[in-house]
Amino acid sequence: MNLKTFLLGTCSAIGIAGFAQAETLTIATVNNGDMVRMQTLTDDFTKANPDIQLEWVTLEENVLRERVTTDIATKGGQYDVLTIGTYEVPIWAKQGWLLPLDKLGTDYDVDDLLPAIRSGLTMDDKLYAAPFYGESSMVMYRKDLIEKAGLTMPDAPTWEFIGEAARKMTDRAAGINGICLRGKAGWGENMAFLTATSNAFGARWFDENWKPQFDQPEWKATLDMYVKLMNDAGPQGASSNGFNENLALFQQGKCGMWIDATVAASFVTNPKDSTVADKVGFALAPDTGLGKRGNWLWAWNLAIPAGTQKAEAAEKFVSWATSKHYLDIVAAKEGWANVPPGTRTSLYNNPEYQKAAPFAKMTLESINAADPKNPSVKPVPYVGVQFVAIPEFQGLGTTVGQLFSAALAGQMTVDDALAQAQQVTTREMTRGGYIK
Repeated sequence: MNLKTFLLGTCSAIGIAGFAQAETLTIATVNNGDMVRMQTLTDDFTKANPDIQLEWVTLEENVLRERVTTDIATKGGQYDVLTIGTYEVPIWAKQGWLLPLDKLGTDYDVDDLLPAIRSGLTMDDKLYAAPFYGESSMVMYRKDLIEKAGLTMPDAPTWEFIGEAARKMTDRAAGINGICLRGKAGWGENMAFLTATSNAFGARWFDENWKPQFDQPEWKATLDMYVKLMNDAGPQGASSNGFNENLALFQQGKCGMWIDATVAASFVTNPKDSTVADKVGFALAPDTGLGKRGNWLWAWNLAIPAGTQKAEAAEKFVSWATSKHYLDIVAAKEGWANVPPGTRTSLYNNPEYQKAAPFAKMTLESINAADPKNPSVKPVPYVGVQFVAIPEFQGLGTTVGQLFSAALAGQMTVDDALAQAQQVTTREMTRGGYIK
């Protein structure tokens, strides 16, 4: 047998993979707890797919958005799998920047995805991103501190009650702030919270003719309440705090209440990480009696950019990471309470999950109650609860977020922040052709 025949026979016997390097997927993701945990569990995927290696780029939320947006808009091709939000998916799909997910596998069960989450990721009946976890927002609070304050948290509190409770629970000498809320500038940081909150006050970003509404009394009431409450009962340096910073404060016992993403519920009740795990209660996002609560609707999703050269391998990974099988892996390693929430109907029908996760029912109620097409009391021309689903919002939301963060830090007045927000938003919407 000559050498050529020998080599061909050997390749046939042990497979080309034995001679070729494995394909490497570069995955851009956010530094949230569920995503970080996923990276520790990928042996299950790589064992089943030895020809695929994974390379992670894990970034803080604002940085992730900036880099991923720049890369996909310029066709940079740095990433094979993207972690993106409900805001980006329909906009980028319409631009042709994302590949449809039509090969997720026969056992993936697309119909099991929660309708409220799935609808935001679908265009022309095609799924363009798969949800890794879904969320709304709610109140997380210290049951011991609310009792000490002589109060009882309602299941559906008003902002008036939240303000009273926060001030009564504040004990700065003991290092306890009555409330922790997002202050870090960013369209997906402080503006996610403030936009959702403003809906409950009857505010809106734009009227039906796309005229900005920051000069209206509803936004003044929203921002006044927020800044005064945080000055009275919030942590020092709150204008630098986003989701992760407030999570750490709450877990360390330094917050009486935290109004934020429902996905945080498993983190604040996990005794491995939270010093107050056995003292946490939950309530719906607050309202002002106008018929709308400040509960948003969001999912962190995995999507495949149209420019990748590794689409088949990328879709295999997306399918694995967002599957029922992955939930089972997390449940086996970390317990049912810690599986990524808010994506699948079967999870909320699972008695083991219901027993392990006291926040499950309220999370599902909050997700289902969010109405992206009618987010505020008054009619709006846009879709989105805590964002406005137009391409310009990413820049606008961040600029306005910087102004509102400065107001929180005392660098400008609420009135000045609102006046500048009105000015910059009017200018950009006129340039964009929305205002005739």
